[in-house]
Amino acid sequence: MRPGRQLAVLGLIFVVLYLLVFFSGGAKGGWQDRLEPRLGLDLIGGTRLTLEATNTVDGKPPTAANLEEARQIIESRVNAYGVAEAEVVTEGNRNIVISLPGENRDLTDVGSAAELRFRKVLKATDGSGAAAAPAPSASATPAPSGSATPKPSGSASPKAKPSGSAKATASPSAGGQGGMAPTPSASAAAPTPSASASAAPTPSAEPVPQSVEQQRKAVEQKVGAAAWAAATGLKAPADLTTDPSLAEKLKPFGALSAQEIGVLPADMQFNVPTITCAQLDDRPAASIKDPNQQAVACEAGAKYLLDKAKVLGTDVKDANAVLDQTSQWVVSLNFTGKGQEKWTALTREAFNNEGQACDQTALGQDGKCRVAVVLDNEIVSSPEIQGVLTGDSQITGSFDNKSANKLASQLRYGALPVTFVPQEQQNVTATLGSSHLQAGLLAAGIGMLLVIIYSFFYYRLLGSVIFLSLVLSGLLVFGALVVLGRSIGFTLTLAGIAGMIVSLGVAADSFVIYFERLKDEIREGRSPRSAVPRAWVRARRTIISANAITLMSAVVLYIVSVGAVKGFAFALGLATVLDLVVVFLFRHPIMTMFARTRAFLSPRVSGLGRALPARSAEQGTARNPRVKEA
Repeated sequence: MRPGRQLAVLGLIFVVLYLLVFFSGGAKGGWQDRLEPRLGLDLIGGTRLTLEATNTVDGKPPTAANLEEARQIIESRVNAYGVAEAEVVTEGNRNIVISLPGENRDLTDVGSAAELRFRKVLKATDGSGAAAAPAPSASATPAPSGSATPKPSGSASPKAKPSGSAKATASPSAGGQGGMAPTPSASAAAPTPSASASAAPTPSAEPVPQSVEQQRKAVEQKVGAAAWAAATGLKAPADLTTDPSLAEKLKPFGALSAQEIGVLPADMQFNVPTITCAQLDDRPAASIKDPNQQAVACEAGAKYLLDKAKVLGTDVKDANAVLDQTSQWVVSLNFTGKGQEKWTALTREAFNNEGQACDQTALGQDGKCRVAVVLDNEIVSSPEIQGVLTGDSQITGSFDNKSANKLASQLRYGALPVTFVPQEQQNVTATLGSSHLQAGLLAAGIGMLLVIIYSFFYYRLLGSVIFLSLVLSGLLVFGALVVLGRSIGFTLTLAGIAGMIVSLGVAADSFVIYFERLKDEIREGRSPRSAVPRAWVRARRTIISANAITLMSAVVLYIVSVGAVKGFAFALGLATVLDLVVVFLFRHPIMTMFARTRAFLSPRVSGLGRALPARSAEQGTARNPRVKEA
């Protein structure tokens, strides 16, 4: 055997590994920065959010395929924010857990349904919940401040280039003077509730029904037969100034919760003036999910009755946040082949106001229909269509870089297959994470120190083999963590450190097996030099079996577990594999070299003191009878 070759292979592995550490594609910053592994949430702080999937429409829990598809979409959304360290995993049969190390931020928006719909605006009325609402008028002129009918604004016009561009610029001013008061249209925040809508909804003592029909029946019973009949009989937004008794009848609708409002028919949501934008904006996600039904949504305090969705989010091929010629952030939409045909047909229909579907309250400043870009329950923008758009389009508004990229990522990665409800968002401070890291490293250091002290005390010279093996194994594990963090996104957590500490015990077992087998060979009469290879042959099978069992346990644990336990299993398996590399490429070769030294033959130095004297005594006992006989 030539131990130098095995040591050379080990040296080559170290050279390649640390070349990857310092010079691989993901290596950035100075030398110290390149030596930093990716640390998890519990070590450097950050944010963890748990999302719970609700039942499907038929009342059944989401399937595993639904959860996996949702996990991939959510992971894509988070990564689109420029956060590559996020971990998105499924937990159980309902939950998805998002962990974002390094910074605290609000992650609740990544679980939104993000269902994009393009709908014509058919009618508009006041949504503030004022005591009086004007009847629909043939005039598009805005009423004085506080009136019901807002002046539509925003426009969509084709650019000079062949591809068209739909533009949404601003929402109407609250003063009703026709001014353009820009408001960010990508924000998910609901407007501040007015005084009439501030009353807290009365909680229902009954369990929430599963079907929409049952929920509507429950709402009907809650508001009373008179209120329900009055609301059903409305064919247009009610003018409460002409019939004060109607105001009293419709008053119970103002006390309904947002969830109860969400199950009402669209015409009732629009015509009942006591149903406010504050209630509509707080509806659960996907309340207006059905594209084949009319819907109601709000923009700048105005309620809009929206047509059926003629273009869906699935018709959008790509969406990107870009700077236009005026250095304003816009969201550029690129449609699929069939999606472009639908978009062109919708803009033609809106431009010509086919069938006079859009009434005077919903027309834009130039007398053209508007198309609302609806994301979930919210109107992102409602531009007036000023031409038939035959190419890619843009959503413009008061966007900045962050809001434009947020909207683009939501549109780009499509709708989630199930609806999620945020359960818990936990912010872990960097101080707490740092203390966890220090505690984990301290525990690992103490464990290694105890093993080394015991090794030198019991095995003496052989203890140096244990010490060097653990150091080399630690360097291999550290380098692998850095490289794996860059290549596959592995993140070291406190559970991972625990797995590595456990691997120290596995490594110590292999030392004990080998060295005790070596002592047995010497007791049987072999010299230390000949005992080393024989002990290795006999101990090798046991060492491989023990490590294989540990490795299989780690693999099974990794497959069936989630979250932190998965990190523990991965770290334990990685450390076990690298320990085997050190056993074959360092421990056995170095023992072969030590067996050829004088120090190894010394009972006091080698650590074989209990074995070597016994062998010497046996030899002396065997010679004495022969001397006496002679």
